[in-house]
Amino acid sequence: MIFQRTELLIGQENLQKLKNSHVLVFGVGGVGGFAVEGLVRAGIGEITIVDFDTIDITNLNRQIIALQNTVGKLKTSVIKERALLINPDIKIHECPIRFSKDKYDLFFKNANYSYIIDAIDLVTNKLEIISAAKEHNIPIISAMGTGNKLNPTMLEVADIEKTSVCPLARIMRKELKKRNIKKVKVVYSKEEPKKPENKNGNREKKVNVGSISFVPSVAGLIIASEVVKDLCDL
Repeated sequence: MIFQRTELLIGQENLQKLKNSHVLVFGVGGVGGFAVEGLVRAGIGEITIVDFDTIDITNLNRQIIALQNTVGKLKTSVIKERALLINPDIKIHECPIRFSKDKYDLFFKNANYSYIIDAIDLVTNKLEIISAAKEHNIPIISAMGTGNKLNPTMLEVADIEKTSVCPLARIMRKELKKRNIKKVKVVYSKEEPKKPENKNGNREKKVNVGSISFVPSVAGLIIASEVVKDLCDL
């Protein structure tokens, strides 16, 4: 039995709860990919993954689905294949699109999710996802910035109103207040961002935002743990 060791830890009843749960995941990069990995190996029965992007060679330093032989492939397809190799019984739906306000009905017209994970970067779309989760009373956890960070032990789980230091969290606090949205669980880091060594003056994100293998991954696994604990009331 795949989940024998998990059952010893959380019990058969909770394992069944996870099997009956459906998690919607936006973004399967450095953070979201590890969150999905944690959920699949924990026994979540159904996952919908949303990501428009393909795997780039610059993803090899931190993304669990990034290998030399997956560069250029759709992230959703690669992570679906990986999930099924771990648990052939999992129901996994891939949506290789970029979420935006005009795609709202595609995901939320008949919303039937146990939990939502927001692991994308764009503030406007993060706000739309959080707003939708609140409208439909679906638990959500949102990832704040992990770029330009080196210390995974400074990652914390908190309500967005209790966050500090993180530049993305600061913007999100301000924008969520404008929408009168409260009580949003996030994973964020209290570490001051490092200044990247950009010597060519290029302003592209992949040049200006440094990353490493052990910060986004830890954030993703923390997210998976929060989802599992919340679904099982642990």
